[in-house]
Amino acid sequence: MPASAVLDEVDKAILKALKEIGGPAKPKDIAARAGLDARRVAAKMRKLRTLGLVERLEEGLYKLTEEGEKVASES
Repeated sequence: MPASAVLDEVDKAILKALKEIGGPAKPKDIAARAGLDARRVAAKMRKLRTLGLVERLEEGLYKLTEEGEKVASES
């Protein structure tokens, strides 16, 4: 099953916002871009990391993986 099959609308909004930002970002910046609560975004990052769609760089910074880029483009 493709990773995109288990994503909800919030997950997709996070991926899209990260793609629009164009580089590593903190959950609060992703949340601001997507119009979401920062705590909700931070909580969702574990799921997106497990699915291999985002990777954590240093503390608090996330970026899309190659697979995440593909899924964000589909959303």
